[in-house]
Amino acid sequence: MAHIKLKNENLPGIVGLLDYSPKTARPLNELAEVLLVEDSSLTRAEREIIASSVSYWNDCHFCHSVHGATAVAHLKTGLYLIDDIKNNLRLTEVSPKLRALLEIAHKVQEGGRQVKAEHITAARQAGATDKEIHDTVLIAAAFCMYNRYVDGLATWAPQPNEAYAGLGKALAENGYAVTTPMEY
Repeated sequence: MAHIKLKNENLPGIVGLLDYSPKTARPLNELAEVLLVEDSSLTRAEREIIASSVSYWNDCHFCHSVHGATAVAHLKTGLYLIDDIKNNLRLTEVSPKLRALLEIAHKVQEGGRQVKAEHITAARQAGATDKEIHDTVLIAAAFCMYNRYVDGLATWAPQPNEAYAGLGKALAENGYAVTTPMEY
């Protein structure tokens, strides 16, 4: 049970929190829309993988699973991707550029000052642009905030990957600005 009384206890993770506080939901959803949906040279699936990875490293089951499921919907692959993200994408073919950007994201998750010049150089050598490096750092930083919001208020999260397929599909199709709460 969440630390606070939510309007709808059936809504898990951030979904219940967004429903609880529409005033803060709006800018949080707008930020997610800008970071994960709007045009970028990184694909939507790549950005969702970054968000899911950071959430996994932060031990935020809900965010890791929902963003992994959204990546699944973009890639039209199986839900195994959610678990593969936990295993450093051993089964999923990803570009050297995404691997280098994930390394930067992991350093941000550990602490912003952990990102060193050699991480930036490696990402550039793998083909990342300054804008992609910028966006990766911002996605990682934002998801540290989202994860702490979700877990700091002790929201609940379904355990099986299958529970996230519908929300992942809805987010992939509609984005974050228009997705409404779903009953679980």
